[in-house]
Amino acid sequence: MYIIENYSTAVLFTVITMLCWGSWGNTQKLTGKSWRFELFYWDYVIGILLFAVLLGFTLGSNGTQGRSFIPDILQANKGSILNAFFGGVIFNASNILLVTAMAIAGMAVAFPVGVGIALVLGVLVNYINNPKGNALILIIGVAFIGIAIIADAIAYHKLRASQQKVSMKGILFSILAGLLMAFFYYFVAKSMFIDFENPTGGKLSPYSAVFFFAIGILVSNFLFNTIIMKKPVEGQPVDYHDYFRGSIKSHLTGILGGIIWMIGMSMNIIASGKAGFAISYGLGQGATLVAALWGVFIWKEFKGAGIKVNRLIAFMFLAYIIGLILIIVAGLS
Repeated sequence: MYIIENYSTAVLFTVITMLCWGSWGNTQKLTGKSWRFELFYWDYVIGILLFAVLLGFTLGSNGTQGRSFIPDILQANKGSILNAFFGGVIFNASNILLVTAMAIAGMAVAFPVGVGIALVLGVLVNYINNPKGNALILIIGVAFIGIAIIADAIAYHKLRASQQKVSMKGILFSILAGLLMAFFYYFVAKSMFIDFENPTGGKLSPYSAVFFFAIGILVSNFLFNTIIMKKPVEGQPVDYHDYFRGSIKSHLTGILGGIIWMIGMSMNIIASGKAGFAISYGLGQGATLVAALWGVFIWKEFKGAGIKVNRLIAFMFLAYIIGLILIIVAGLS
């Protein structure tokens, strides 16, 4: 299997994660208002599983180091498989809440609040599990990102208040998504052997771990997404007949969204071998900054905001950038 050789390459992989995790949400925007996110989400999950399988039979099966994809699956114990699977279940629950928040509040709000909370709490959880890097610098970096989250939430509140459309539903779903999302990575990491060059018996390689993680997402989707289809937070209920009435373009766009997200997840897990789980996860969640950039500059979600709101948004970006730089430095210490 392919293994990263140095920390600088690991950081590059987490930058790819950042771009992918911060950009996949655009595919949901591109499907248009006529294609409900509950229907979009089925294709998104299919895209996640397809890429996990493709990665396993390519990077996961080439090279002389580690353990190849199929042999690794065959030797895995039940506990490791269930940990990766459960990580997928937790992620799916949190991500459905996040997509719901995104539909209500927009990318510029849902990502900074939801994913920001997941970053702060998730880094702490994963550092306790695998303490790698300078803890003090890492905490300071996470603190800067926490400040950025608060600035974004205040900016959103001021914008909606000025438009006399104050609604806390989007922020509430974002917070719930963040609290759940903070723990999915921990279970995936727990399923894997830490030293990728020297596989541990019963544990999973990063490639097998993301495969069972994807299976967990798919299986749980029959429960979580079906509930949302029948009891949507907005609009009328939809059913599976509506899904099959979708255009090829809508289905392919959703699948592309899942592939983009899974590229990010895979690169992040592969990078964790050199960066450590906490730093790899933390840098990948810089996706919040990327998503906010999309929301502000492309989708114009803060159009018409006053100077105070614009200053808060600028401060949010600055705090995020400082936080991400500090997280990178923590891995060098």
